[in-house]
Amino acid sequence: MSTLISPNYKAVAGWEQLPAGFAHPDVAAVAVNSKGRVYLFCRAEHPVLMYERDGRFVGSWGEGMFTMRTHGITIAPDDSVWCTDDAGHSVRKFTPDGKLLLTLGENAGKPSESGYNGSNLATIVRGAPPFNRPTNLAVARNGDLYVTDGYGNARVHRFSAAGKLLASWGEPGTGPGQFMLPHGIAVDATGNVLVCDRENDRIQTFAAD
Repeated sequence: MSTLISPNYKAVAGWEQLPAGFAHPDVAAVAVNSKGRVYLFCRAEHPVLMYERDGRFVGSWGEGMFTMRTHGITIAPDDSVWCTDDAGHSVRKFTPDGKLLLTLGENAGKPSESGYNGSNLATIVRGAPPFNRPTNLAVARNGDLYVTDGYGNARVHRFSAAGKLLASWGEPGTGPGQFMLPHGIAVDATGNVLVCDRENDRIQTFAAD
């Protein structure tokens, strides 16, 4: 059964075929790979839930690997899965079935020093290295990785596909190139980087060079 919600889209009732014993009371993000497999990133006992295109449950992974502040999930062109863990101060790359391949940043799991007191954005006094509560990741056509960082920082970090930090930019504030909670990120077809600067109520666009 489906319900028309706009001229072009319908809500499909009963799509999700979640087995007994699984639940996702707080879904942080969703992504779809090249084969149509759907990934939910949850703040729950089973962090990553996988479904086929028709809603059939495939399985889960990530148990015991994340904090309860999972945040962003991104599927790369090669179907690798990037998971951003806000409270874990980490961004990690996995195979489609959950094998850890790469962790970004030299101090993953430890917050960088931005002045942030853990709860108030106004206490951020400087842009800091990766990471302090990162939020999301985007993959460019050339394989470069861009990470918004985040609740406890005011920066965007650019990494190579191999995980080498190439550049960072941003400071706390309201001016051009400054951020107050860089929260979402995308790279367009021309390589421009679009950053959702949440508390400044704007999208900022940057040239890749």
